[in-house]
Amino acid sequence: MSARCGHSHNHASHGHASHAHAGGHSHEPAFDGASPAYRRILLLVLAINAAMFVIEVAAGAVAGSVSLYADSLDFAMDAATYGISFWAIGKAASVRARVAFAKGTSLGLLGAGVLGVAVWRAFSGAPPEPITMGAIGLLALAANVGSAVLLYRWREGDANVASVWQCSRNDAIGNVLVCVAALGVFGTGSAWPDLIVAGLMAALFLNSAIRILRQSLGELRAAEA
Repeated sequence: MSARCGHSHNHASHGHASHAHAGGHSHEPAFDGASPAYRRILLLVLAINAAMFVIEVAAGAVAGSVSLYADSLDFAMDAATYGISFWAIGKAASVRARVAFAKGTSLGLLGAGVLGVAVWRAFSGAPPEPITMGAIGLLALAANVGSAVLLYRWREGDANVASVWQCSRNDAIGNVLVCVAALGVFGTGSAWPDLIVAGLMAALFLNSAIRILRQSLGELRAAEA
């Protein structure tokens, strides 16, 4: 995801005109989260994710679903991510980049962990309970779509802000996949739809981790130049 904001920020009070490379790349700084409105939304989304983690981890245990388990861990990590992102607002660019790097690393570890659990359950687990999967998946989808809508206007910013948007987007996509998995388990009586979706979610986590790590490393190099 680009580190540039999708819109222009006016810095007229500094008396500087906007500069651009010949290739059309803006020199204007990416949004760093230093906005009262953004802070309020971030705290609200944090509360939503923390509540859904508690609900979904319990439901995942009851249903025996790896995809629900993966999604509950994602909720937990996102709540932590939003808290860390809130703390990092206003800090030096190098600090924000290091925070984003840590979040990208955590997301990569989460993806690897989910993939490992899915492989283990492929050989040892019984089919999950699809009704609970579907009901909780729909509830989580509503929570994550709401969070993504709230954060949409800030989807492009520095690595710290961009990672928050990517977490919310991943959650919404993951919940759609959980609902699809529930239908697949219900229709086939097999655990494979759940395991396949868990694998897709792991791939999504790993892809976002790579994006966040690349962007944060670029911003860290720029900050230390």
